[in-house]
Amino acid sequence: MGRKAEALERIADALERMTPAPTSPPDFKGVEAYVWHTAPDRLEVVPNINRINIDLLVGIDRSRDTLLANTLQFAKGLPANNVLLWGARGMGKSSLIKAAHAEVSKQAQGLILIEIQREDLPSIGRLLNLLRGQAARFLLFCDDLSFDHDDSHYKSLKAVLDGGIEGRPDNVLFYATSNRRHLMPRDMIENERSTAISPSEAVEEKVSLSDRFGLWLGFHPCDQDEYLMMIRGYCDALGIKISDDDLRAEAIEWQQTRGSRSGRVAWQYVTDLAGRRGVKI
Repeated sequence: MGRKAEALERIADALERMTPAPTSPPDFKGVEAYVWHTAPDRLEVVPNINRINIDLLVGIDRSRDTLLANTLQFAKGLPANNVLLWGARGMGKSSLIKAAHAEVSKQAQGLILIEIQREDLPSIGRLLNLLRGQAARFLLFCDDLSFDHDDSHYKSLKAVLDGGIEGRPDNVLFYATSNRRHLMPRDMIENERSTAISPSEAVEEKVSLSDRFGLWLGFHPCDQDEYLMMIRGYCDALGIKISDDDLRAEAIEWQQTRGSRSGRVAWQYVTDLAGRRGVKI
């Protein structure tokens, strides 16, 4: 009997070690952003947010204005939608979220940005419990959100978009970026439709996840004029002196060597140019 009691005690101790202890929320005062980590659960302060001024984001005026208005509504305690920013790589989706947060924070205090990694989505219920009832308002931000075959992480996301029996806290909104409009590869959608016993039911649960975002903001590849406008805007803002002819020739050559044209490629060229001109950025 003594051995059984000792064994049960050891099992209980092991289970206690495996069970994450309840996490206490931080003070949230005077902090703009956190990153959510697990094992153990914690909110890690981001002292300096990696972002650029919203005025430097060229060619996305409609998306910028829509996201700013939605974010400001939320910061003021008014109804607002979860947002999916989808489309071409390097066109400023994540940059816009961070820039919009900075811009709205100038007008409304107490708006905090929290980044969560896609692989940590299963823990999002625990994060919501930390944020529920707090005086601050929180933008949860997940960059490069997508789901592959047999990936069940999307089920956890529904707690934020729809909420379970408790519902999503009123002080939490979810913003995500993705290269995919439906958050899953097109060939995967077609494959499930063609092989499943109930084709519509097989994909509806995953495809409908993107429908749960109240706003969809599309980002499309830029043309050459927009690409050159981005670079000129960066150069003027950073004080980099270069003639229009030299900028055009160098920027087009840079784009050709990269095999693509986007806001990210424009910034990479400006970084190289600043280094060559001895300008700190």
